[in-house]
Amino acid sequence: MLKKSIQAKCAAITENKIFTNTIIGLIIFNAIIVGAETYPAVYNNFASAVYWIDALLLIIFTIEIIIRLIGSPSLISFFKRPWNVFDFVIVLGSIVFIGSSYITVLRILRVLRVLRAISIIPSLRKIVNALLLTIPSMGTIMILLGLFFYVYAVIGTTLFASISPEYFGSLHRTMLTLFQIITLDSWASNVMYPILEQDPSYWWYFVTFILIGAFVIVNLFVGVIVNNVEEANREEEPSPTDRKLEEMDKELKEIKALLNERSEK
Repeated sequence: MLKKSIQAKCAAITENKIFTNTIIGLIIFNAIIVGAETYPAVYNNFASAVYWIDALLLIIFTIEIIIRLIGSPSLISFFKRPWNVFDFVIVLGSIVFIGSSYITVLRILRVLRVLRAISIIPSLRKIVNALLLTIPSMGTIMILLGLFFYVYAVIGTTLFASISPEYFGSLHRTMLTLFQIITLDSWASNVMYPILEQDPSYWWYFVTFILIGAFVIVNLFVGVIVNNVEEANREEEPSPTDRKLEEMDKELKEIKALLNERSEK
Protein backbone atom coordinates (compact mmCIF):
# COMPACT_ATOMS: atom_id res chain seq x y z
CA MET A 1 0.00 0.00 0.00
CA LEU A 2 2.76 2.42 0.97
CA LYS A 3 4.61 1.69 -2.28
CA LYS A 4 1.50 2.41 -4.36
CA SER A 5 0.86 5.59 -2.39
CA ILE A 6 4.39 6.88 -3.02
CA GLN A 7 4.11 5.93 -6.70
CA ALA A 8 0.78 7.75 -7.02
CA LYS A 9 2.21 10.87 -5.37
CA CYS A 10 5.27 10.87 -7.64
CA ALA A 11 3.04 10.36 -10.70
CA ALA A 12 0.89 13.30 -9.59
CA ILE A 13 3.99 15.46 -9.17
CA THR A 14 5.27 14.66 -12.66
CA GLU A 15 1.90 15.59 -14.17
CA ASN A 16 1.71 18.83 -12.19
CA LYS A 17 2.09 21.92 -14.40
CA ILE A 18 4.04 23.81 -11.74
CA PHE A 19 6.58 20.98 -11.57
CA THR A 20 6.86 20.82 -15.38
CA ASN A 21 7.17 24.59 -15.77
CA THR A 22 9.82 24.73 -13.04
CA ILE A 23 11.90 22.08 -14.81
CA ILE A 24 11.53 23.95 -18.11
CA GLY A 25 12.66 27.17 -16.41
CA LEU A 26 15.71 25.41 -14.93
CA ILE A 27 16.59 23.91 -18.31
CA ILE A 28 16.50 27.39 -19.87
CA PHE A 29 18.57 28.76 -16.97
CA ASN A 30 21.06 25.92 -17.49
CA ALA A 31 21.28 26.89 -21.18
CA ILE A 32 22.04 30.51 -20.25
CA ILE A 33 24.77 29.42 -17.82
CA VAL A 34 26.39 27.12 -20.40
CA GLY A 35 26.28 29.90 -23.01
CA ALA A 36 27.70 32.52 -20.64
CA GLU A 37 30.54 30.15 -19.75
CA THR A 38 31.83 30.32 -23.34
CA TYR A 39 32.91 33.94 -22.69
CA PRO A 40 36.42 33.90 -21.12
CA ALA A 41 35.69 36.92 -18.91
CA VAL A 42 32.65 35.23 -17.35
CA TYR A 43 34.38 31.86 -16.96
CA ASN A 44 37.58 33.31 -15.42
CA ASN A 45 35.75 35.55 -12.95
CA PHE A 46 32.87 33.26 -11.97
CA ALA A 47 34.27 29.76 -12.51
CA SER A 48 33.58 28.66 -8.94
CA ALA A 49 30.03 30.05 -8.92
CA VAL A 50 29.27 28.44 -12.29
CA TYR A 51 30.56 25.09 -10.99
CA TRP A 52 28.33 25.12 -7.91
CA ILE A 53 25.28 26.34 -9.86
CA ASP A 54 25.82 23.53 -12.35
CA ALA A 55 26.17 21.01 -9.51
CA LEU A 56 22.92 22.27 -7.93
CA LEU A 57 21.09 22.02 -11.27
CA LEU A 58 22.40 18.49 -11.75
CA ILE A 59 21.09 17.50 -8.29
CA ILE A 60 17.66 18.93 -9.16
CA PHE A 61 17.57 17.14 -12.52
CA THR A 62 18.62 13.90 -10.82
CA ILE A 63 15.82 14.23 -8.28
CA GLU A 64 13.41 14.92 -11.15
CA ILE A 65 14.46 11.73 -12.95
CA ILE A 66 14.09 9.73 -9.72
CA ILE A 67 10.58 11.13 -9.17
CA ARG A 68 9.63 10.19 -12.72
CA LEU A 69 11.10 6.71 -12.27
CA ILE A 70 9.15 6.14 -9.06
CA GLY A 71 5.97 7.60 -10.59
CA SER A 72 6.18 5.28 -13.58
CA PRO A 73 4.14 2.02 -13.36
CA SER A 74 7.34 0.02 -13.87
CA LEU A 75 10.95 0.40 -15.00
CA ILE A 76 10.10 -1.30 -18.28
CA SER A 77 7.30 1.16 -19.06
CA PHE A 78 9.61 4.06 -18.18
CA PHE A 79 12.41 2.93 -20.48
CA LYS A 80 10.01 2.01 -23.29
CA ARG A 81 9.66 5.73 -24.02
CA PRO A 82 12.69 6.96 -26.02
CA TRP A 83 12.49 10.45 -24.49
CA ASN A 84 12.79 8.98 -20.98
CA VAL A 85 15.87 7.03 -22.06
CA PHE A 86 17.35 10.22 -23.54
CA ASP A 87 16.77 12.17 -20.30
CA PHE A 88 18.16 9.35 -18.16
CA VAL A 89 21.34 8.99 -20.26
CA ILE A 90 22.01 12.76 -20.26
CA VAL A 91 21.61 13.08 -16.50
CA LEU A 92 23.55 9.86 -15.77
CA GLY A 93 26.37 10.96 -18.08
CA SER A 94 26.56 14.35 -16.34
CA ILE A 95 26.84 12.60 -12.96
CA VAL A 96 29.60 10.28 -14.19
CA PHE A 97 31.72 13.05 -15.71
CA ILE A 98 31.09 15.91 -13.25
CA GLY A 99 34.23 15.25 -11.24
CA SER A 100 36.42 14.03 -14.06
CA SER A 101 39.09 15.74 -16.14
CA TYR A 102 37.11 15.23 -19.37
CA ILE A 103 36.04 18.86 -19.55
CA THR A 104 35.01 18.68 -23.22
CA VAL A 105 32.73 15.67 -22.66
CA LEU A 106 31.22 17.31 -19.59
CA ARG A 107 30.48 20.53 -21.48
CA ILE A 108 28.87 18.60 -24.32
CA LEU A 109 26.63 16.76 -21.85
CA ARG A 110 25.73 20.04 -20.18
CA VAL A 111 24.74 21.51 -23.54
CA LEU A 112 22.71 18.38 -24.33
CA ARG A 113 20.68 19.01 -21.17
CA VAL A 114 19.15 21.94 -23.07
CA LEU A 115 17.64 19.41 -25.50
CA ARG A 116 15.64 18.01 -22.59
CA ALA A 117 13.25 20.91 -23.19
CA ILE A 118 12.07 18.90 -26.21
CA SER A 119 11.08 15.96 -24.03
CA ILE A 120 9.36 18.22 -21.49
CA ILE A 121 7.41 20.53 -23.83
CA PRO A 122 4.66 18.52 -25.62
CA SER A 123 4.49 20.77 -28.71
CA LEU A 124 8.24 20.45 -29.34
CA ARG A 125 8.08 16.70 -28.73
CA LYS A 126 5.27 16.39 -31.27
CA ILE A 127 7.25 18.24 -33.94
CA VAL A 128 10.40 16.18 -33.35
CA ASN A 129 8.38 12.95 -33.48
CA ALA A 130 6.89 14.09 -36.78
CA LEU A 131 10.39 14.83 -38.11
CA LEU A 132 11.56 11.36 -37.05
CA LEU A 133 8.64 9.86 -38.96
CA THR A 134 9.93 11.56 -42.12
CA ILE A 135 13.26 9.69 -42.04
CA PRO A 136 11.98 6.56 -43.88
CA SER A 137 10.24 8.76 -46.46
CA MET A 138 13.43 10.76 -46.96
CA GLY A 139 15.38 7.73 -48.19
CA THR A 140 14.09 7.82 -51.75
CA ILE A 141 14.35 11.60 -51.95
CA MET A 142 17.94 11.47 -50.66
CA ILE A 143 18.86 8.92 -53.34
CA LEU A 144 17.28 11.16 -55.99
CA LEU A 145 19.11 14.21 -54.64
CA GLY A 146 22.39 12.28 -54.50
CA LEU A 147 22.08 11.17 -58.13
CA PHE A 148 21.12 14.70 -59.15
CA PHE A 149 24.12 16.20 -57.37
CA TYR A 150 26.51 13.60 -58.78
CA VAL A 151 25.42 14.11 -62.38
CA TYR A 152 25.68 17.90 -62.15
CA ALA A 153 28.99 17.65 -60.26
CA VAL A 154 30.56 15.55 -63.04
CA ILE A 155 29.20 17.91 -65.72
CA GLY A 156 30.35 21.00 -63.78
CA THR A 157 33.85 19.62 -63.18
CA THR A 158 34.18 18.70 -66.85
CA LEU A 159 33.02 22.10 -68.11
CA PHE A 160 34.41 24.55 -65.55
CA ALA A 161 37.56 22.99 -64.03
CA SER A 162 39.82 25.20 -66.14
CA ILE A 163 37.59 28.30 -65.96
CA SER A 164 36.92 28.32 -62.21
CA PRO A 165 39.21 25.82 -60.42
CA GLU A 166 38.47 27.31 -56.98
CA TYR A 167 34.83 26.19 -57.32
CA PHE A 168 34.92 23.37 -59.89
CA GLY A 169 38.51 22.12 -59.73
CA SER A 170 37.62 18.62 -58.50
CA LEU A 171 34.54 16.47 -58.00
CA HIS A 172 34.29 16.98 -54.23
CA ARG A 173 34.89 20.73 -54.60
CA THR A 174 32.14 20.90 -57.21
CA MET A 175 29.80 19.05 -54.84
CA LEU A 176 30.43 21.69 -52.17
CA THR A 177 29.84 24.44 -54.73
CA LEU A 178 26.54 22.86 -55.76
CA PHE A 179 25.53 22.70 -52.11
CA GLN A 180 26.22 26.43 -51.86
CA ILE A 181 24.20 27.05 -55.03
CA ILE A 182 21.20 25.03 -53.83
CA THR A 183 21.09 27.14 -50.66
CA LEU A 184 20.94 30.23 -52.95
CA ASP A 185 23.83 31.79 -51.02
CA SER A 186 25.72 34.23 -53.32
CA TRP A 187 25.52 31.68 -56.10
CA ALA A 188 25.02 34.22 -58.90
CA SER A 189 27.59 36.89 -58.01
CA ASN A 190 30.37 34.57 -56.79
CA VAL A 191 29.88 31.44 -58.90
CA MET A 192 27.79 31.98 -62.02
CA TYR A 193 28.70 35.47 -63.30
CA PRO A 194 32.50 34.90 -63.37
CA ILE A 195 31.90 31.82 -65.54
CA LEU A 196 29.39 33.60 -67.79
CA GLU A 197 31.99 36.30 -68.42
CA GLN A 198 34.15 33.59 -69.98
CA ASP A 199 31.30 31.86 -71.85
CA PRO A 200 27.70 33.17 -71.63
CA SER A 201 26.27 29.96 -73.10
CA TYR A 202 26.71 28.10 -69.81
CA TRP A 203 23.70 29.81 -68.20
CA TRP A 204 21.64 26.67 -68.78
CA TYR A 205 23.74 24.70 -66.27
CA PHE A 206 22.96 26.99 -63.35
CA VAL A 207 19.35 27.74 -64.27
CA THR A 208 18.39 24.07 -64.66
CA PHE A 209 20.20 23.14 -61.45
CA ILE A 210 18.33 25.83 -59.49
CA LEU A 211 14.95 24.94 -61.04
CA ILE A 212 15.26 21.20 -60.46
CA GLY A 213 17.27 21.20 -57.25
CA ALA A 214 16.09 24.18 -55.21
CA PHE A 215 12.52 24.46 -56.47
CA VAL A 216 11.57 20.79 -57.00
CA ILE A 217 13.64 18.34 -54.96
CA VAL A 218 14.05 20.56 -51.88
CA ASN A 219 10.31 21.24 -51.91
CA LEU A 220 9.75 17.48 -51.85
CA PHE A 221 11.52 17.46 -48.46
CA VAL A 222 9.29 20.27 -47.23
CA GLY A 223 6.16 18.50 -48.50
CA VAL A 224 7.03 15.24 -46.73
CA ILE A 225 7.77 17.06 -43.45
CA VAL A 226 4.55 19.11 -43.60
CA ASN A 227 2.51 15.98 -44.36
CA ASN A 228 3.97 14.10 -41.38
CA VAL A 229 3.44 17.07 -39.05
CA GLU A 230 -0.22 17.18 -40.12
CA GLU A 231 -0.54 13.43 -39.50
CA ALA A 232 1.00 13.81 -36.04
CA ASN A 233 -1.45 16.62 -35.24
CA ARG A 234 -4.32 14.48 -36.51
CA GLU A 235 -3.32 11.58 -34.28
CA GLU A 236 -3.31 13.78 -31.16
CA GLU A 237 -6.34 15.90 -32.08
CA PRO A 238 -8.52 14.16 -34.69
CA SER A 239 -10.52 16.46 -36.95
CA PRO A 240 -14.35 16.32 -37.01
CA THR A 241 -14.16 14.39 -40.28
CA ASP A 242 -11.81 11.80 -38.75
CA ARG A 243 -14.12 11.40 -35.76
CA LYS A 244 -17.13 10.88 -38.00
CA LEU A 245 -15.21 8.28 -40.02
CA GLU A 246 -14.26 6.47 -36.80
CA GLU A 247 -17.90 6.48 -35.66
CA MET A 248 -19.03 5.17 -39.06
CA ASP A 249 -16.39 2.46 -38.90
CA LYS A 250 -17.61 1.39 -35.45
CA GLU A 251 -21.21 1.35 -36.64
CA LEU A 252 -20.30 -0.75 -39.68
CA LYS A 253 -18.46 -3.23 -37.45
CA GLU A 254 -21.49 -3.47 -35.14
CA ILE A 255 -23.82 -4.03 -38.11
CA LYS A 256 -21.46 -6.68 -39.47
CA ALA A 257 -21.39 -8.41 -36.08
CA LEU A 258 -25.22 -8.39 -35.90
CA LEU A 259 -25.50 -9.81 -39.40
CA ASN A 260 -23.03 -12.57 -38.52
CA GLU A 261 -25.05 -13.45 -35.41
CA ARG A 262 -28.30 -13.66 -37.41
CA SER A 263 -26.72 -15.78 -40.11
CA GLU A 264 -25.41 -18.20 -37.47
CA LYS A 265 -28.92 -18.52 -35.99
